[in-house]
Amino acid sequence: MKIIETSRRKFLQGSVALCVYASSSIASGVKTTKTTTDKKAKEIPYLCNMCRNKCAGFARVEDGKVTKLDPNPYFPKSRNMLCPKGNAGIDALYDSDRLKYPLIRIGDRGEGKYKRVSWDEAYEYIKDKLVDILKEQKDNRSTIAYCNGEGFNKDEYIKFFGGKLGSANFLDEGSICLNTKLGAMSLTLGDIPQMDVAGSDYLIISGANRYESLITPDSIDMLHSNQKLVVLDPRCTITATKATKYLPLYPGTDLAFVLSMMYIAIKEELYDKEFVSTYFEDFDKLKEHILSHNYTAKWASEKTHIPASHIEEVAREFFDAKRPLYYMGRRSVWSQNDFQLRRAMVLLNALAGSINRKGGFVFGKPIKLPSEEVNEPYYNNAQDRFDLDGIVYGSNKGGSWLNFREKVLNKTAPYEVKALFIRKHNLMQNMPNIAKTKKMLEMMDLVVVLDTMPCDTALMADVILPECTYLEREDMVVSFNRIEPSLALRSQVIKPLYESRSMQDILKGLGKKLSMPLFEVSKQYDEELQDSIKEFGEKKAFDEGGYDLAELYKDDISTRNKKLITKVFGKDVYESLKTKGVWYPYLSEQKLIANNYYSYYPEDKKHYQVDKKFKVKAYLSKLAKNGFDAMPTWRDEYDFKVAKDSFRLITGRYVTTTQSATANNSMLKDMQESNHIWINNIVAKTKGIKTGDMLEVSSTIGKVHLKAYVTNKIAPEVVWFAHGYGISSPAMSNAFEVGASDNAIIEDRFEPIYGCATMHHTDVKIRKV
Repeated sequence: MKIIETSRRKFLQGSVALCVYASSSIASGVKTTKTTTDKKAKEIPYLCNMCRNKCAGFARVEDGKVTKLDPNPYFPKSRNMLCPKGNAGIDALYDSDRLKYPLIRIGDRGEGKYKRVSWDEAYEYIKDKLVDILKEQKDNRSTIAYCNGEGFNKDEYIKFFGGKLGSANFLDEGSICLNTKLGAMSLTLGDIPQMDVAGSDYLIISGANRYESLITPDSIDMLHSNQKLVVLDPRCTITATKATKYLPLYPGTDLAFVLSMMYIAIKEELYDKEFVSTYFEDFDKLKEHILSHNYTAKWASEKTHIPASHIEEVAREFFDAKRPLYYMGRRSVWSQNDFQLRRAMVLLNALAGSINRKGGFVFGKPIKLPSEEVNEPYYNNAQDRFDLDGIVYGSNKGGSWLNFREKVLNKTAPYEVKALFIRKHNLMQNMPNIAKTKKMLEMMDLVVVLDTMPCDTALMADVILPECTYLEREDMVVSFNRIEPSLALRSQVIKPLYESRSMQDILKGLGKKLSMPLFEVSKQYDEELQDSIKEFGEKKAFDEGGYDLAELYKDDISTRNKKLITKVFGKDVYESLKTKGVWYPYLSEQKLIANNYYSYYPEDKKHYQVDKKFKVKAYLSKLAKNGFDAMPTWRDEYDFKVAKDSFRLITGRYVTTTQSATANNSMLKDMQESNHIWINNIVAKTKGIKTGDMLEVSSTIGKVHLKAYVTNKIAPEVVWFAHGYGISSPAMSNAFEVGASDNAIIEDRFEPIYGCATMHHTDVKIRKV
């Protein structure tokens, strides 16, 4: 693909947002990638946090500065590899725009005016606000919502705000990411297995653009000489160009394609009869359902725009392969039928017998880590979460963001949400309809943001708490992988810069400040606590009731890791994690096979197949009871339709971006300056649009401006541009107003089975400006 080069914007004249009212508060960043031959340089193992893959690396540290990041050859998951984002982690550490000190808002919300304060002043401000809020809400702890994006420490964050502080309202990225996939796997198979793309000899990918958006070892595994690759996508992506067969289809019609494959397999008896008879529940219902609906290739061709002969050919090749796999991806088209699509994918793989075997869905044998025990109080007045009301399944852990936001805005929730703690979750950029998110945050009495960067959401906060980057902290040991399981440890590479702190240290300080004042509020309103105090005394009620919010942090993170690892696995494992960053049972047998290619587990020790009882549930009665299809079904409303002169907007990302988190990274920005809107060349010609022309793209909720990229690699009725641009925070000097944000124009609709956003269901209009 030709990259359109755009010149860097000129810095705005005049004031800059996130003005900090203290002359000593602006500190210059220290950027360096200069290395030396100094023998005193240290090589410290770490785990990357630039995307979700968590690759392992070694950081070269000279005179207290990180000068280079190298891949870690010991880690089976990342296999001595760092992608562009991983290499750019050094820029995230030394970004001069990063948050350096605790800040309290002194201007209007969103104006970006803050004063620098001490950590104690920030905690004191939060404490006073929370005491007032909880008194007003009579100790309903769920009036305080909290959220955390993907990454380490999420469980610990939940323990603090959910277990110790007592709120039921936790939200994460799942409902704007992959909950339909996880739910489809779990409900159909009873587990969430790993997909063995490396072991597959016939791989189908729907909408997952791995070669352009996430270059990791498992992306590389998707392309090898013994494998046929079929890619379905409305856009001819980099992944599509690597395919044996590329099948362009209408957005949201993948389900029709999969249903037709199931029809052909059942009608022609191509499916694995032995597997089906052993593991399927209600196969007869599924068979009757698929055949009676007559999901033929001809029918699917009319829905998808893929020739019927291609559908038939792929179906027969898939079921004729030894180890076929229909890849679930992290995302697909995100349409209203997304859960049914994911269910159909699982069932199709099961019909081929591709469950609990090499090249298929692998349950594996992960290394289990014990959880740290914490004494959680019972808050009698805390009410239940409400964001799953009206959702059939949903995720009790991460909820439904759009349903939550809608109920808060419309005041249809059973109680008010008055405070929101936000960590590693740029709400102003990651949810459809940014205007609604802004309005929701404006309704709060207290918004606290824990982040490394002054992102758009940080500018909506009352209090900003600067978290250190992943290179400045140690985190709890983590278990990875199911086929070649291992333990990995993120060690602290350097001490936190400026006055930033780790999440653990932030919560420890906050817990100490809040524990007794919030306990005093509960004493006023919680009748069961009052009875407990009368019976046992106040000190015992506090101590044994678990009201010490900082309880988990009596030991520092290093001590906690050492205790846990040595107790469960022994000193040798702990030593391996501290020196190599990794441990797995066959570490001493690791072999270099070829240039930068290692063998980690002996082939006969990999957990492709395990002794596990499972059933494939073809029929979900709970769906039927709630008025939904109990088996994957095509509905007329799923048909692809756009009005005249309109286009279906689909989005994705570049390998240089992790949502909006990497937007300010200068190393990555040099590789991909901005996003551009892809438009079909024939359509563009009729509208007089040429590559580089500025276009206005509008939907029912807003409009954005960005430059055109004219190409024959996208369908005439479809347009595409990448997520992760259009930052509105002037404090992010490299990212401010570069490109456009997709969520400024994506309509906020969600499917009702898991409450997930249907991000590829917005029609837009385009005009040249």
